[in-house]
Amino acid sequence: MQNADVQDTDVQNAVQNAEQPAAAYSPDSGAGGIRPAALAALRALVGRPDADFHDGQFEAIQALVAERRRALVVQRTGWGKSAVYFVATKLLRDAGAGPTILVSPLLALMRDQVAAAARAGVRAVSINSANAHEWGAVLEQLRADEVDVLLVSPERLNNPRFRDEQLPALIDRVGLLVVDEAHCISDWGHDFRPDYRRLRELIAEMPAGVPVLATTATANSRVVTDVAEQLSVAASHGDPADAAPVLTIRGPLARASLRLGVLRLPDAKARLAWLLSHLAELPGSGIIYSLTVAAAEDTARLLREAGHAVYAYTGQTDTDEREALEGQLKRNELKALVATSALGMGFDKPDLGFVLHLGAPSSPVAYYQQVGRAGRATDNADVLLLPGIEDEAIWTYFATSSMPDEEKAQAVLTALAQSERPLSTPALESIVDLRRSRLELLLKVLDVDGAVRRVQGGWSSTGQPWVYDRERYARIAAERVAEQRSMIEYERTTECRMAFLQRALDDDTAVPCGRCDNCAGIWYPADVAADAAASASASLDRVGVAIEPRAQWPTGVASLGVPVKGNIPPGERLEPGRALARLSDLGWGGPLRAIFAPSAAEQEAFRQAQPAGEYDSPHGANPSDAPATPALLQACVRVLAEWGWEERPAAVVAMPSRRHPQLVGSVAQAISERGRLPLLGTLDWANGGPTGGSGGNSAYRLSNVWDRFAVGPELAAALEQYAGRPILLVDDIADSRWTLTIAGRLLRQHGAGAVLPFTLALQA
Repeated sequence: MQNADVQDTDVQNAVQNAEQPAAAYSPDSGAGGIRPAALAALRALVGRPDADFHDGQFEAIQALVAERRRALVVQRTGWGKSAVYFVATKLLRDAGAGPTILVSPLLALMRDQVAAAARAGVRAVSINSANAHEWGAVLEQLRADEVDVLLVSPERLNNPRFRDEQLPALIDRVGLLVVDEAHCISDWGHDFRPDYRRLRELIAEMPAGVPVLATTATANSRVVTDVAEQLSVAASHGDPADAAPVLTIRGPLARASLRLGVLRLPDAKARLAWLLSHLAELPGSGIIYSLTVAAAEDTARLLREAGHAVYAYTGQTDTDEREALEGQLKRNELKALVATSALGMGFDKPDLGFVLHLGAPSSPVAYYQQVGRAGRATDNADVLLLPGIEDEAIWTYFATSSMPDEEKAQAVLTALAQSERPLSTPALESIVDLRRSRLELLLKVLDVDGAVRRVQGGWSSTGQPWVYDRERYARIAAERVAEQRSMIEYERTTECRMAFLQRALDDDTAVPCGRCDNCAGIWYPADVAADAAASASASLDRVGVAIEPRAQWPTGVASLGVPVKGNIPPGERLEPGRALARLSDLGWGGPLRAIFAPSAAEQEAFRQAQPAGEYDSPHGANPSDAPATPALLQACVRVLAEWGWEERPAAVVAMPSRRHPQLVGSVAQAISERGRLPLLGTLDWANGGPTGGSGGNSAYRLSNVWDRFAVGPELAAALEQYAGRPILLVDDIADSRWTLTIAGRLLRQHGAGAVLPFTLALQA
C-alpha cells in the first residue's frame, strides 16, 4: 500500500496507551441478560423502534458477548450479518472492551459498513489505499480510544510496518475479531484470496477470551467445514482444551423476493439488442454484470448513447469515481451500473430492483453471491442471466490464473535465498518470467505458506522448506471444473432455479420457489426491437483501439543479456498505433478470439455466422492461419480511414509470423492495394527468431525478441527510397508490444521516419 508507513510509531503508541479491556457482560447480568441492551442497539442500527432479531442473530451476539466464543454465521444476503457484529461491538465497548478489528475485502463494503455502524452509535474507521488523506485523523482517534471498529483489508495485514508494529499492540487489547466474507479464507471458496489465508495466523494470535466471528452468505458444506476448522485454531494464550467448539449458525438461503430466469440468445449482438429493447422496463435501478472490463465499458457506452443513465464500474475505474457511482446508484440517479465483480460483496442498496448478467459467473455459488445484491428490502426483484458462448473460455482463464506454477515458485525461492538483501517485485521480474499480477499472486501464496516474507524493500526468504502441494491444487482445479459444469446445469435445468442454487450451497431446506421461469413460466420478454438490433450491430461494428508505444525499457534486463536501460530514445520509439479491436471486446473481439484464442464453441459459432465459403481454411477445420476474410479486411481499412495520423504512411512493412503468415500477409497486401501504398516486404528472422511463448513479464518478453529480427538486403534497399518517411508496420496481435517496439526500432535504424504499428488484435 502506498504511503502505508506514515506515523506508524504513533499508531503503536496510541493502541498501547488506550484503555485496557474490562470484564465482559455475563449471560445473567441484569434483567434478561444482555438482550435488552442488544435489542436497543439493533433498533438504533436499523432505525426502527419495533425491530427485533432474526432467527440466529441474538444467539450469535450472545455467544460473542456473553460467552466469548468463536462463531461462524452463514446466512443469506440481507439477513443482517453486519447487525451481529455491530451490536456485539456496541455491547463489548460499553463494557470497556477494546475495539473490534473487522477484516473486510472491498472498499465499497467498507464504506457501507462505516455508514451502517454510525447509525448504531458505533464509531467505525477504515485504513485502506483510498483514504490515505484520513490516516492522520484515524491516528488521533485511536490515540483517544475513540475508535470502536477498525476496518482493514486482508492485504493490509501484511504491510510490514502494520504487521510488525501496529498489529501486535492492537491484538493485545482487541475486543472482537470479525472476518467478513469468510468464504474467501477457503481454497474451496468461489472468491478465494491468498491474503485471507493469513487470517488463520491472526486468529491463532488472539488472546484467550477474545471472541471471533466469521460471516458469509456463500458457503457450501465443504467451505463451512474449512472455515470452522480455521476458526478453531488454538489461541496464543490459554489451554486449547478449555475452548468451546466453534458455533455455526446456518439458516435457509432461499431469497423469496427474487424472480430468477435464464434467457439464451445467440450472440453478444442479440444480448445488447435485448438490453436496448427492455432495460427501461426493468424495475427500479440495478446492476448489469459482465465478465470482462471491455464488455462492461462497451455495454455502458451503448446504453448511454441510447439515452439510458448507465455507467461502467470495473477494477480499472478510479476510486473516487467508484464511490460517486455507488452513491448515484443508491440514490436511484442511475438506471444501472454495468459492472465486473469489482462491484460485489457487501455493496448495500436494499431496494435494488434487478440484477442482470451478460455472461455467467463460473459457479452457482458465485452467481448466488452476485444476485444477492437485489431485493434485500423489497418484495420483488428481477434476476436474469443471459449466458454467452464465450463464457467457458473466460472461466478457464480465471480458474488457472490463481494456481502457482511449481517451476516459477522454485525460481523465486532460489533467487530470494541467494540474495543478501530483500528483492523488490520489479527485481524479481528480471529473474522469473511472470507478469506482475501473476508474480504478486505467487508471492502472496508463498508468503501465506511461510516460505517468503514481505519486508521493507521487498521480499525475503524465511528459509522454511516449501513443497509444491500438487495434490491440493489438483483437487482445487477439479472442483473449479465441477463448479463450471454445475453453472451450465443451472442454465439448462427445468427445475426450480432458486432451489438449484440452494442445493449448490448444500442448503437442505430447498423447495420450489414458485416464482422463477421454471416454476411460474417465462416472465421476461424475449423479443428484440428492430431498431435496437440495428443499434447493437452498429455499436459492435465499431473499430479501432489505440496501441500505446513503449517509452521505457524494463528494469533489470541487463541480467538477461539485453544492454539497455532507462528511457527509450525518442528517435527509436514507435508512434501511437492502432488495432482493429481488443480480444476481449464484445464486437470484433469475437471473430478475433476465433482466430487467436479459439475455443471449440467459438470457432464453430464464428464459422456458422460467416457467409457460405467465406471462412474456408486451407488447413481444414483449424482456422488458426488463413487469409483474412473480406469483412475483416474491410474493417481494417476502416481503422486506417479513421486513424487521424499527422502524416499519412508512405509504405507498408509486414512482420514475419510463424503462427499466422497467411493472415498477416493478406492484411498487409490488402492495405497496400487499397491504400495505394507500396508493400516494401517483410522483416526477416535473426538468430533463430523470437524465443518463448505468449505471456510472461516485460523483461523476459523483451529478451525473447531482442536481436531476433533483421532487415534483409531487399527491404534495406527499399527503405532507403523512403528514408525519413512514415512506415506502417503490420502484425497480427499486440500483447506486450515488445515485438513491435524492437521491429520499429530496427526500421528507424534503417532510415524509416515514424513507424506506426497496426495489428488486428490487442491483447488487453
